Amino acid sequence: MSQDDRIKLEASWKEALHEEFHKPYMQSIRDFLLREKQAGKVIYPPGPKIFSALDSTPLDRVKVVILGQDPYHGPGQAHGLCFSVQPGVPAPPSLQNIYKELKRDLNLEIPAHGYLQHWADQGVLLLNTSLTVERAQAGSHAKIGWQTFTDRIIQVVSERRPHLVFILWGSHAQSKAPLIDPTRHLLLKSVHPSPLSAHRGFIGNGHFSRANQFLQQHGMEPIDWQLPEQV
Repeated sequence: MSQDDRIKLEASWKEALHEEFHKPYMQSIRDFLLREKQAGKVIYPPGPKIFSALDSTPLDRVKVVILGQDPYHGPGQAHGLCFSVQPGVPAPPSLQNIYKELKRDLNLEIPAHGYLQHWADQGVLLLNTSLTVERAQAGSHAKIGWQTFTDRIIQVVSERRPHLVFILWGSHAQSKAPLIDPTRHLLLKSVHPSPLSAHRGFIGNGHFSRANQFLQQHGMEPIDWQLPEQV
């Protein structure tokens, strides 16, 4: 079995990111994660879910990109989609504020869960810029090399897909704007939905309706932002 055969990743992304998996930084990430696990540290999300954002939303189906920063670092939360938690886990505070804006913007019902797979299945790439984190240690893997990989994902999407919506909440996400071609895509920016900043411009940003207007203007199906009541 070749090294490429061992890379478990959705086919369109595997082709687009093929070269990244052969670069030294990616081997360095693998080595770091192996050492941490051998040392008894708990890493989130579980190994098979590290690339869930890519596996859930093939490159040729991406319509909207929402950038997060870190996976959630509590037990049972992270499953590879930014802002999303696994079924049965209450919506964290930032996601609760996202739901408040959905209700205000589109008058959608707020679900009793925080599982955003329905968005990913429609072409919303829910990408964290770091793909792993140590339990209870926010930002612990921010400098191990993931940003190089996820920067490349952002560039690939910007280059290969037409008329996307990039939703950049907070200064960290907005720092990725130079990777995106603003002549081809819509960039929506606001403060982060965290409780610290949500009421300084997140609530009221209208990003969900603006994203759908842009998609429809370019002949694409809008996103059904209404999450199912049960998962």
